[in-house]
Amino acid sequence: MIRLCTTIYIFIILSTQVVADNHLNGVSGEILIVPSEKVSGESNLAVFSYKDTDYTVIGLPYVTKEERYDIASKTIFIMPKDYGESRITIKDQSKVILSTEDKDRTFKEYKIINNALSTYSKKLFSDFDFSMPVNGIISSRFGKKRFINNIPRSPHLALDIAAPENTEILAPSDAVVILTGEFFYAGNYVMLDHGMGLISSYSHLSSINVKEGENIKKGMLLGTVGSTGRVTGPHLHWSVYLNKQRVNPEIFLDKNFFSRIPNL
Repeated sequence: MIRLCTTIYIFIILSTQVVADNHLNGVSGEILIVPSEKVSGESNLAVFSYKDTDYTVIGLPYVTKEERYDIASKTIFIMPKDYGESRITIKDQSKVILSTEDKDRTFKEYKIINNALSTYSKKLFSDFDFSMPVNGIISSRFGKKRFINNIPRSPHLALDIAAPENTEILAPSDAVVILTGEFFYAGNYVMLDHGMGLISSYSHLSSINVKEGENIKKGMLLGTVGSTGRVTGPHLHWSVYLNKQRVNPEIFLDKNFFSRIPNL
């Protein structure tokens, strides 16, 4: 737990958060901020202090229909959100229709990434005020229904930022590098632990400039934009996870946190 100074911000949509005695309401792929005194039975969540009150931040899973999510002694009713759709064309059919060998590879890589996502550091390195990791143009936002070569695929649970090859990618916040590697879908890949279940990842890099276990400060060079893995062109595929749930990275780019903490 850390005590945040008054210049630190984070985004939350106040209208989507309702706290009752036994449940909360939220929106697919977003977050909830709850006074920690109202949360019990779950220690692996992000906690910060503000004006002598401890708050817990909960990442909400992406859903396509209203679903119940039980966590931290609370029941959260999550409403779906229409994020739109994205259609892309990939000419290399081997990246779309996988061989048995590639299926085996992607399954092994899934387990590696999932294991890294289980990392939980008791110290929160981040101030929740992320900077944009690369100077580019947002080419695909979080949550879009994804069609590849007109075939329905998993939703796009990341922020794609298009930029020229070899554009620098900078750490959006303090962190520790917990995974690097070359993966089938993600290409050259970096994963950062920002503490207390807040994790971010960076895919399709042309080069990697950090090593596993390295302590990273905000603004440090992580690598450069590339076209490795399954891509249609050079861009950064930026994912953010909170309590193992992929959430909208743009939440953490907003600068209106303290004015939006609910008065509970």
